[in-house]
Amino acid sequence: MTLTERKQAFINLGEFISQFAEKTMIKKDNIPYNDLFFEGMKHQIKLAEEHNSWFTFENIQFALKSWCEALTESNLNHWTSRYTIENNNPKTVAIIMAGNIPLVGFHDFLSVLITGHKVLIKQSSKDKQLLPYLAKYLEYAAPEFKSKIAFSNEKLEDFDAIIATGSDNTARYFEYYFKTKPHIIRKNRNSVAILSGNETEKQLIALGEDIFRYYGLGCRNVSKLFVPKDYDFDKFYKAIYPWHHLVDKQKYANNYDYNKAVYLMSEFQFLDNGFFMLKEDKSYSSPIATCFYEYYTTVEELKHKIENESESIQCVVASGFSEMEIPFGKTQQPQLWDYADNIDTVDFLLKI
Repeated sequence: MTLTERKQAFINLGEFISQFAEKTMIKKDNIPYNDLFFEGMKHQIKLAEEHNSWFTFENIQFALKSWCEALTESNLNHWTSRYTIENNNPKTVAIIMAGNIPLVGFHDFLSVLITGHKVLIKQSSKDKQLLPYLAKYLEYAAPEFKSKIAFSNEKLEDFDAIIATGSDNTARYFEYYFKTKPHIIRKNRNSVAILSGNETEKQLIALGEDIFRYYGLGCRNVSKLFVPKDYDFDKFYKAIYPWHHLVDKQKYANNYDYNKAVYLMSEFQFLDNGFFMLKEDKSYSSPIATCFYEYYTTVEELKHKIENESESIQCVVASGFSEMEIPFGKTQQPQLWDYADNIDTVDFLLKI
């Protein structure tokens, strides 16, 4: 199976996914195997919603839209053109996936297959509906993939390399258990936003997307703000108000109420607008319905801090702060060549 054939299979998959990327799911006439898979995909989306209440239809739809926009011919060509992909010695690569947001492990799945390897997948119990169904469609679109994709609920065995994502605690276990295998082990990371006080209303509204998409459960979600002394939080709170409907969701409301009670009983100082809290804290990982903030004195000092603590940070949202910054509102729209933890997954896979 050539690289061109593999890319075409994922282009077909992206076109199939595009039918489910909007609120109204409309069946298209030009999608291969649509009669076999269209209704089944609608059912899998419903099952995913029922199985994990964090996976609302809106968030599933957002994830699917992101992937159908990524899986285009131009994107796949631009991504793969950076490498020499001539894999005449395919290996079996195991992936241990997280389950915090819908299809969170899809990029690893794509990377393994696009480089010509076989993939052995152990999914999180929180996200088990969508990927197997998309993999089945992929096998119909390109039958050569049938011998290259496997899912396992048991102990992983007979693999040559592994990509595993988990918490800091599970990462220590992974590093010990898989120390004899080529591996990428991902730990907890969070994203931050650097505010100067000169942001436009449009930028602050976009920042709400970075904070609240997927209820803030992703590593690319902003969980901490760096702000100058005497920063006016009123503008920030006004800009994020369109997300106030989240408090109508039971799980979000439960977390908001619980964390607010903890702060009150602990006599912590915090800001609150009725659905979202801001707490001054040096940590990066804030609870649901909360964003931490920290004051900075100079931009140079902050750059030094960000550099020194880069292993805790996934994305930096800012305007004019650094060359590596991400624009407001774009953290949950990574390109195929934007790698988690800044580790080039394709380069790793081509060297195993």
